[in-house]
Amino acid sequence: MPDPTPDRIKLPPGSVPPAPNVPDGPRMLPGMAMVAVFMLFIALANAVNVLAHRTATRPSAVYSILFVSSMIVLGVFGFLRLRRWGWALLLGGCFFYSLGNLVLFFQTHQPRYLLPAAFALVFFLYLVRTEIRDRVH
Repeated sequence: MPDPTPDRIKLPPGSVPPAPNVPDGPRMLPGMAMVAVFMLFIALANAVNVLAHRTATRPSAVYSILFVSSMIVLGVFGFLRLRRWGWALLLGGCFFYSLGNLVLFFQTHQPRYLLPAAFALVFFLYLVRTEIRDRVH
């Protein structure tokens, strides 16, 4: 009875080209993707919120929030492609989102602004790490 497994072909080393779509550079960590998704959600939620309440908000605040939200969205897509400019925009977005929530807390004394400020600060401190900075180019 013949053997059901075929014989393997022996090729000399280096005769098989490498796979074309295999990235050989740094790869994304799961935490990096989580920060990007969180900041994308925050930016889109802030943009929708300011557009829904634009009649009760100063026009300068509407334009500035929309500008910052669009910069964060651009940063998220650059960061997901492991670009350094995307990392920098996302880092600034985390910092200023945390700072903005802290300012709102000190102005209104409402503790509901402390939780998003803490989340954004933790994500900022995660993105500053050298392991993350070394993975973007």
